[in-house]
Amino acid sequence: MKKRDLQIIRDLERFRVMSRDDIVDLYFSHLKQPINSANSVLKRLVRDNQIRVSQFFTPYVYIDANSVIKTNSAKIPHFLKIVEAYKQIKKYENPSIFKVEPKFGDKGTVEPDVYTVIRNVPFFIEIQRSVYSQKTMNDKIKRYEAIYYSNEFKQFPFIIMVTDTRYNIESDILTVFQVQSIREFMQNALKMKGKVHHEPKEIKFKIG
Repeated sequence: MKKRDLQIIRDLERFRVMSRDDIVDLYFSHLKQPINSANSVLKRLVRDNQIRVSQFFTPYVYIDANSVIKTNSAKIPHFLKIVEAYKQIKKYENPSIFKVEPKFGDKGTVEPDVYTVIRNVPFFIEIQRSVYSQKTMNDKIKRYEAIYYSNEFKQFPFIIMVTDTRYNIESDILTVFQVQSIREFMQNALKMKGKVHHEPKEIKFKIG
């Protein structure tokens, strides 16, 4: 099996799902006929039971062969948003870590959509596809604060919330950026290039 095929399979394990266009962007964009090349490879991987395909979406969505996700799962659009966030980061920087739905702390604590490290700076990413009540958001922030006080992190991640809704977030210990896309965040971060630095037991990340 080619290295590229293994990368596709590994990323499907990591992201749970990817659309055909996501796979084209990540692995075939340098080719003369990227869509045709991707379709040929994906058809073969499905035929060989290396991956699964969902025809409920256009373009088709591909799923890790060992995943329990149903081909018509309501969670698929959410996972696709996570892949989109990853692609937007990669246009500016290659994250050294990008974990999907990592588990931190005790059961019942907050579960971010993504834990990532960009330029040695850790972030949690929350992708909000629905509108939360202020109470629900307040409860979420309290759960993040609980992780902070657990001392699981020497350098606690900044929180990026991708949302079309602006929430009133109050916390003396958390730094939360509310943006409409990861692209918006990365563009603002690049304006402050060179102003990311570490201090003992603290990360300072300035953003315009």
